[in-house]
Amino acid sequence: MLRAGIVGLPNVGKSTLFNALVANAKADAANFPFCTIEPNVGVVAVPDQRLQVLAKISESEKIVPTRIEFVDIAGLVKGASKGEGLGNQFLANIREVDAIVHVVRCFDDDDIIHVSGSVDPARDIEVINLELALADLGQVERRIERTRKQARSNKDAKMELDALETLSAGLNEGKLVRQISLTEEEAESVKQLGLLTSKPVIYAANVSEDDLATGNDWVEQVRQIAATEDAQVVVVSAQVESELIELPEEDREDFLQSLGVEEGGLKSLIGATYELLGLRTFLTTGPQETRAWTIAAGMKAPQAAGTIHSDFERGFIRAETIAYGDLVAAGAMTAAKEKGLVRSEGKDYVVQEGDVMLFRFNV
Repeated sequence: MLRAGIVGLPNVGKSTLFNALVANAKADAANFPFCTIEPNVGVVAVPDQRLQVLAKISESEKIVPTRIEFVDIAGLVKGASKGEGLGNQFLANIREVDAIVHVVRCFDDDDIIHVSGSVDPARDIEVINLELALADLGQVERRIERTRKQARSNKDAKMELDALETLSAGLNEGKLVRQISLTEEEAESVKQLGLLTSKPVIYAANVSEDDLATGNDWVEQVRQIAATEDAQVVVVSAQVESELIELPEEDREDFLQSLGVEEGGLKSLIGATYELLGLRTFLTTGPQETRAWTIAAGMKAPQAAGTIHSDFERGFIRAETIAYGDLVAAGAMTAAKEKGLVRSEGKDYVVQEGDVMLFRFNV
């Protein structure tokens, strides 16, 4: 399951956003630092309207969306890499996620204390990035000491040492790991370290309700910083998300439209995460269930089949495939087959976003 860690300084709206995203989560959104003592975890369904459409066509008994896990990690502060605040126990939690959602405060509110006394997204981002980079540097330097002796006689250890020394030099220059160039082999050799600043980042610019549609000058600061890091930016309002979950499902779209936006923060964050990680969704449908499956972009049919069951990949014969739009236009699978819209794809077929697939395999 895809895991995203929500990080940021204390009192930027992390726990409020987390609570809203997972609705039934129990994170304490109190107005003081370190209110989240343990990482809170919530699993949410990935919104996908295609599932309802396919389920109607197939008369499916149930719908199974794909899911994403959000982890609310306590607020980091300056000195966290050396144990300040609640320190390294939270840095360790970040190592376990696939992507980081970095919540940045882009709203002014005298009633909500800012840990640094004022709203300054650039400063806040720098504080978090510096702490993560310092933690990475410490880990890299410790690994260099352990690897140096092995590298004298072991080819793989030598490659790892070269990669580590490149990382050390870059981190000492103020770069993040994701900004440092490594060969594919070098990157693989240090992958097991789970370096914090190697992880893809989505900056969640947390704004007031009034700025949700248009953003503000603080959001532009965040966008400029993200552009230098090849990161994504999503404008969210934790307060709006909190209001959304109090509304009946049928009223939420009207509420968002009244604010000048088309979708809520959950859908925006998930979309940005999928884009950043290069993920795709294929679909299966039938009388029993209609289901969404998440795969990496570029994955071929046998490997996609393996996400359902390993036997499907081992015994793969072919994949009966139709584009979602073609199936909807045909109105039924039998009609789609009569029109020649269903293709028989082999082992080299690269699965496309929205493919509806039925796998044939030998047991």
